[in-house]
Amino acid sequence: MKVLFVTSEAVPFAASGGLADVSGALPHALRTRLIGCRVVLPLYEDVPQALRENMTFITSLSVPVAWRRQYCGVFEARHNGVIYYLLDNQYYFKRPGLYGHYDDAERFAFLSRAALEMLGCIDFRPDVIHANDWQCALVPVYYSLFYAQREGYENIKTVFTIHNIQYQGKYGLEILEDVFGIPQDARSIVEQDGCVNLMKGAIETANRVTTVSPTYAQEILDPWFSHGLDSILRAREWKLSGILNGIDTESYNPAADPDIYAHYSAEDPAGKAENKRALQERLNLPPRADVPMITMVTRLVSHKGLDLVKYVLAELLQEDIQFVLLGSGDWAYENFFREMQDRFPDKMRYCFGFVPELARKIYAAGDIFLMPSKSEPCGLSQMVACRYGTLPVVRETGGLKDSISDCGDGQGMGFTFKTYNANDMLYAVRRSLGAYANKNDWPVLVDRAMRTDFSWGRSANEYIKLYRSLTKEGEE
Repeated sequence: MKVLFVTSEAVPFAASGGLADVSGALPHALRTRLIGCRVVLPLYEDVPQALRENMTFITSLSVPVAWRRQYCGVFEARHNGVIYYLLDNQYYFKRPGLYGHYDDAERFAFLSRAALEMLGCIDFRPDVIHANDWQCALVPVYYSLFYAQREGYENIKTVFTIHNIQYQGKYGLEILEDVFGIPQDARSIVEQDGCVNLMKGAIETANRVTTVSPTYAQEILDPWFSHGLDSILRAREWKLSGILNGIDTESYNPAADPDIYAHYSAEDPAGKAENKRALQERLNLPPRADVPMITMVTRLVSHKGLDLVKYVLAELLQEDIQFVLLGSGDWAYENFFREMQDRFPDKMRYCFGFVPELARKIYAAGDIFLMPSKSEPCGLSQMVACRYGTLPVVRETGGLKDSISDCGDGQGMGFTFKTYNANDMLYAVRRSLGAYANKNDWPVLVDRAMRTDFSWGRSANEYIKLYRSLTKEGEE
């Protein structure tokens, strides 16, 4: 079986979030299970020069973008045993940053069309094309409209994964033909609430739609989570499923991570204490081994549950704890956490921005990892925290519910709460502090968390089942 994975970002070439991690790890996991998986993404200006030097030019082609035709250069790169195709067009991609440009609609229409046009010029014919998020939502739409009956393209199945339903690719109907090249008689495929909605088009045309956790697949059928797409999803519920993401356990490995202060493992956890001491020194916190360190690594946006944290943080900091947060985002949250650091200089540290090496040090140094999200399609941080022996406190939503179970049942590896309520969160945090104070039981919980399997193997097997079910349908 052969799969073409179409994405707008992938580690190590270009990354802005969790999609890049998935696009770097899942194809590798599929390859190790003898699934021929190749990846296609844009050749952004942000792609490091060191990686460009190992690319090979394959071919060039002319890609239709509505009434235009645009040059596309196809470069091949190999990473971790996987072949990547990077699509070059300097007009669209030779600019800093991946997203947020005035012509993103046209840029990603080009990517979607070029990924399909490319198949006529390379030695790879997929059985399944797997497109991701709104930037690639036009792949199943274009395949359905323009390629399904074309010679050499017959019987390819399409899968579309929703990584975050909040971002749908909404544009005015006036660019339906001029930018997207979709004729008026096909307008109903992408029209939603008086505008073009690219994600809606993918839901309509893809053979299967997946999300990044089973719980999130159910949540987005509810108007509270769906951002307006619940009626479309309920009508297509037969094609919807959720597969929980994994993490790259080779990269996130405290026994070998070059970014942390001291290595350790479930078998030999002694080095974790040195990570805590060294981070306290770096952040100028009192160097205490006995104080529980609560940590957060997050974007400072409302759906991450930061309103709950704001409501009770002053009360929580009355406890004998240290609290370390790394992140950036809404200025109101940034200002709040700076003010709290000023009020509690011996207990609180706010580290601005996203610094990958510091994030890893925080995962390794912490005792408790707080993730009280209002919504969380999957979440990776809670899995990384477990891998580093930092027990998560999470709200039971989306992938947090699917990945973390409460240790109160004698089997879990974290602390959970259900309702989006600050006092419920505070109660869960205090339960974790009580467990930390029990010096006999806490190491047992840490060991259980570190041994939990969050690798991509389980997830890859679920995707393989999905792909095979589609190809069997095509044979019937």
